[in-house]
Formats: sequence, structure tokens, C-alpha cells
Amino acid sequence: MLCSAAVFPTKRPRRLRRSPALRALVRETTLHPGDFILPLFFNEALDAPRPIGTMPGVSQLPVSAAAAQARLCKELGIGGTILFGLPRTKDAAGTSAYDPDGPVPRAVKAMKEAVPELLVITDVCVDEYTDHGHCGLLRQDASGAVDVDNDATLEVLARAAVVHAKAGADVVAPSDMMDGRVAAIRRALDAEALTGTAILSYAVKYASGFYGPFREAADCAPKFGDRAGYQMDPGNAREGLREAALDEEEGADMLMVKPALAYLDVIARVREVTTLPLGAYNVSGEYAMIKAAAERGMIDEKRAVIELLTSIRRAGADFILTYHALDAARWLG
Repeated sequence: MLCSAAVFPTKRPRRLRRSPALRALVRETTLHPGDFILPLFFNEALDAPRPIGTMPGVSQLPVSAAAAQARLCKELGIGGTILFGLPRTKDAAGTSAYDPDGPVPRAVKAMKEAVPELLVITDVCVDEYTDHGHCGLLRQDASGAVDVDNDATLEVLARAAVVHAKAGADVVAPSDMMDGRVAAIRRALDAEALTGTAILSYAVKYASGFYGPFREAADCAPKFGDRAGYQMDPGNAREGLREAALDEEEGADMLMVKPALAYLDVIARVREVTTLPLGAYNVSGEYAMIKAAAERGMIDEKRAVIELLTSIRRAGADFILTYHALDAARWLG
């Protein structure tokens, strides 16, 4: 008869799972409120918050709410915020994107006055400011087809980045996916002696089906066509490595992958090839799915959110842009 000790395992991984203290001690990936960047939408036409129907718990905000949002982020220990603007007027050239009195520059100033140490990032794109909703200026080619004019758009992006930096933004984040935008923005900032302003590039941004609720939040749905001509194809991972390498060469200080949950493999692959800080955007559709399932009692919202945010960090992201930031920060204490 065999002795049970001879066949029973001596190596027992479960020993380190026996108590919360042990699990915390050996946890490989941790979450902290400082890992989160909170997206905020400032609409200069509003006097009070306007709830976003597809994103429960998220609202468009009046610029007058900026200071209070800054103080809330500080109170909860959130790592920073990224600002999106909704102007009163739009045109084909997106000129309000670089208006010094626009919603983003005004919100930046208010937040930095209220909490000078808060990290304030600004989204640099023109889709919120164009009447056609695309991320660049349009042109018509010889055949009559309408397309986004890459090089003409760079000037608008650079002007907007300078305006945001002069308002006090710590970081500018181009999200347009135009070729050469990082270099153009870096040159413009340096020419204005804004050498301390960092660039967080949306380096690997996919043409995703998970952006729907954001387009309501930022009022930026394209009036025709889609963005597949400049955002990345979801089937491509190696292309993401190329995009990240190009932006790093052009002077990006940080990189980002967007969306996050459907692209954890891409986050991991980018993490392997760069030493730059890497962020990931837990986008609006991902947020809305969790909220919808939780409202129907299908999942435990707190547990699911902490798990998904941990998965993004585990894949290699140093920080996460997420609409869950306020709730997650409170849950983490």
C-alpha cells in the first residue's frame, strides 16, 4: 500500500492564498487611485451638468465645475485628469480648437488655480470642433472623393497644443492619428519655449466599435463615412509596434493604446518594445457594458471593475484612462 505522503504534492501554491494578508503580500499587480486618469467633458454652453445617457454616472460639465473636479481628484488621490472640450460653435476647419477662451483652456486654468499640483492632460484633436466630426481638415482629391488632409491638420493640432500648454496643461495628448503629429506638436511647443510640456501620444489607436458612447459625450460623431482611413485596423498588432516606434522617435514622452480590453495583447507587445511610460484607455463602450450588466444584476460592479482595471495594468499599462476612476478610487480607499 502506497503512503499517501509519497503521492500527495509537497508544492502547494494554495498556501499563499489562505488569507487576505497573504494574497496581498504576494500580489504581482496592484491598483492604486494614482494609476487612474479621469476623463472630463467641458461644454461651454452649459450652466449645469448634463448627464450622458449612454454613460451612467458621467456628465458633460460646465466650465464653472472645473475647480470642484480638481479638488475631488485630489481628495481621492487620482493620478490626473484628461480634458475634452465642447465649443459653442463649430466649423469645417476646427478653429475653435485653438481658441484661448475655449472650454479646455479655461478649464485648465481653473483646475490649476484650484489644485496646482494636479496633473492636467488635454486631448488634442479637432473632431469635437469640426462641423463634420472628423479628426482633421477635409480635402477633395482629383476624383472628387473627400478625405482627411493629414498635413493641413498638423498645423491646427500644433496650434491647439500650444494654446493648451500656455493655459497650464502639464501634458498634451494628440488623439487624431495623423502621421507626423508628434513631431509637429513638439516643434511648436519648443518654438514657444514650452519645452517642459510633455506629449502623451495616442500612438496605437484603433478604429473601434467601442467608441459609441464617447461620441455622444463629446458630440463628435462623423457626419459621413468613418475613421478607418486614419485609425488602425483591429486586426493589426505589428502595425501598432510601428506606430509606437515612430511616435517615440518623433519625441513622444509617453505612449497610449486605445481601446484597452480588446487589445490587452497589444498593450503587452508595446510594453515589451519601449521603455517609455505606457497608458491605456478603458474606453466609453467598455465602461457602458459594465454599467449595463451591473444595472441588470448580471455582475458585481465593484468586483468586475477592479478585475478589469487590474488586467489592464497586468498587461503592461503604467496608467489607465478610465471613467471608472472615481468609483474605483473610492473602492480602493
